[in-house]
Amino acid sequence: MAEKKQTSSGRGVSSLPTNEEMFEAGVHFGHQVTKWTPRMEPYIFGSKNNIHIIDLDKTIEKLKEALDFIRTLLASGGNILFVGTTPMAKMVVEEAAPLCQMPYVSERWLGGTLTNFKIILKRLDHFRDLVRKKEGGELAKYTKKEQHDFNEEIKKLERKFGGIKKLTKRPDALFVFSAKKNLLAIKEARAAGVKIVALCDTNIDPKLVDYPIPSNDDALSALRLMADYAVKAIEEGKKGVKSEVENKKSETNTNDQNLKS
Repeated sequence: MAEKKQTSSGRGVSSLPTNEEMFEAGVHFGHQVTKWTPRMEPYIFGSKNNIHIIDLDKTIEKLKEALDFIRTLLASGGNILFVGTTPMAKMVVEEAAPLCQMPYVSERWLGGTLTNFKIILKRLDHFRDLVRKKEGGELAKYTKKEQHDFNEEIKKLERKFGGIKKLTKRPDALFVFSAKKNLLAIKEARAAGVKIVALCDTNIDPKLVDYPIPSNDDALSALRLMADYAVKAIEEGKKGVKSEVENKKSETNTNDQNLKS
């Protein structure tokens, strides 16, 4: 394996994991060599027991590019939609996305989420309106059967849209926790011009996404490690937004004082 070292040139963008941390998390384990995609060859270190081994130095390199993009996006006021629909990824996105107040999809990807967002937004508005009425006691005026029907509809909408219920505009980017298993989401993002960050195992064409991160996309430990650094980069980007707003306020106050003097 590659030398276990810290490849970050400093703390930088939420710093970076060491090769040892990634090794312990199983980031380096790819798929069986018979299932590989040749375009992943630049990111493969070798193979062992018929399993491809991912080059962790390349993972660090591509992870840094992805985190730089995420920080810049959030610093400009953008948002990123977490996508993880496998059992392990579902667990990770439902843990990580709320920590940084980002939307997420952890159930089946709904066709049109990006390419027909106006229709999705209407459904979200309806969902939010029902929840508001329920919380405000407005549903009490209906019969018990009608209230039951409303509650069942809310539950259904929660399952379908719960992770994106606060969205008011189309996401600026996706963070996909398995490119191979979320090809519909990737296809939609490409069609809609939405940037894609994705974990790419050895069985997927990395050129399908804008910021591929060579990584095991099955192990819970690997997914959690990548999610941790994504959350840190998002929080750092948000601080950049706050700093910019504070600087503008400071400049405005200074200009006002100069005008008065």
